[in-house]
Amino acid sequence: MEKKIISRKEFFKDSSKIVIGAAAGAAGLNLLLNNKAYADEKNSKSSSWPYPYVALDPEEARDAAHTAYYDGKFCAAGVLTGIVQLLQREIGDPWTGFPTEIMLFGKGGGVGWGSLCGTLNGAGALISLVVESTPSTALITELWGWYTTEALPTDAANSAVYSDVHYDGEMAQSVSGSPLCHPSVSQWCAAANKKVSSPERLERCGRLAGDIAAKTVSILNEYFADNFTATYADSDQNTTCMSCHGPSVLDNVMTHMECVSCHTTAHHITATPSIVAKDYNLSKAYPNPFHNETTIKFSIPKSEKVRFEIYNIKGQLIYSLIDSDLMNAGTYKVTWKGLDNSGNQVPNGIYLARLTTGNYMKTIRIVMSK
Repeated sequence: MEKKIISRKEFFKDSSKIVIGAAAGAAGLNLLLNNKAYADEKNSKSSSWPYPYVALDPEEARDAAHTAYYDGKFCAAGVLTGIVQLLQREIGDPWTGFPTEIMLFGKGGGVGWGSLCGTLNGAGALISLVVESTPSTALITELWGWYTTEALPTDAANSAVYSDVHYDGEMAQSVSGSPLCHPSVSQWCAAANKKVSSPERLERCGRLAGDIAAKTVSILNEYFADNFTATYADSDQNTTCMSCHGPSVLDNVMTHMECVSCHTTAHHITATPSIVAKDYNLSKAYPNPFHNETTIKFSIPKSEKVRFEIYNIKGQLIYSLIDSDLMNAGTYKVTWKGLDNSGNQVPNGIYLARLTTGNYMKTIRIVMSK
């Protein structure tokens, strides 16, 4: 099926034709517009799938989604509402009256379950509405991959002028390594030193809704202009994990996600259960300074959830070696190879290694020097 697109300039240029041809009805209106705005030229005003799409302004989508987020639509329905409102203005039916509330369940990663980030849920629904199944897979993969590797909220989100202002100024950024709400929000809270219930975290997710709406529109604009090129590729860490868990060996995992966002102990931690831990302890890193990798030993006296994270000197989360994993009492060694959550090598400098449990937190300094 041929993709059809019309710019805002063309839309308003043709508005005079719409006035003249109003009496001709839906079929005549479609002819006057030369079918450019509609994905299905035989059913221009019907709700047949895929729905029509026109090129939109990403920054308008950003602001509209941010406003919808605070207007009771939250993250998933906020992204969908922000984009749909622009399509209602530019196209009209079948977008007029479209119930974007269908995505309200997506808030908080699915009614607070912390699963798929609501912004990606709403964006994926919009893409699936306007693009057929096979090509939509590449577009959604590009969007979700971008989400997992980008420092969010983006610089554009932090510098945007919003119609509905709830927080003024820049916000902390973090790279999730995962499309899931839980690691995305938790890592941001750690990087920003804020609670989930804080107004800053609410604004962070509002700006995230704007980021995802803007990126979704950009991807769709490129696709309908026939110049979309996928740029996302699975990380080296994911490729390594899938070499065993993928179809060539175990064939028990299907994912593009960074494994480290949820599963950390298998590749980074060595346990020494023969050593009984009577108290909490975090030893110095060795070697320190280090070139390729450094090892840090810690102990916990009881079974509990543990976080072990690397921060830069600005307090921004760089890498999660242990992400709230339930660990037994004992002594452990963790190894950091100087990578961030995206699998990229970090620059030389001072970093902070932090051990956090329910009753204990300690930070030590380590130096990367190549």
